[in-house]
Amino acid sequence: MSENRPDLLFVCIENSNRSQMAEGFARRLGQGRVTVFSAGSRPSGQINTRAIQFMEDKGIDLTVQLSKGLDDLPKVRWDYIVTMGCGDACPMLPALYRLDWDLPDPKHLDDAGFRAVRDRTERLVTELIAEATRPAPAQEERHG
Repeated sequence: MSENRPDLLFVCIENSNRSQMAEGFARRLGQGRVTVFSAGSRPSGQINTRAIQFMEDKGIDLTVQLSKGLDDLPKVRWDYIVTMGCGDACPMLPALYRLDWDLPDPKHLDDAGFRAVRDRTERLVTELIAEATRPAPAQEERHG
């Protein structure tokens, strides 16, 4: 998609909580330095209202995002695919790097548990953005 920005894909089952929060954080923290998508292996078609509420606490508006399935994604080789607890339902899409973040689905957690998943997601996305946007090491010139 973008020749000079890493393409990131976050995948969970319903694309209504974890991957939506990760997409929101990546858009904010990446500040245009990454291209970001999220999808679900079995999308619910809606974003959880609690995810919207708890991301608003962080100043991120998830209402501008949509719950999508894997078929809704561009057909590219991703730089990073991050799966989030989807187990056998995780996709086998082409990627340079694959990460699996073992995050619980916060859908049935109490508010403190939901916030804990949100905050851990933020930390993991921060680390991923740093890794994905790190300049490549300069090639040393060899003099013969």
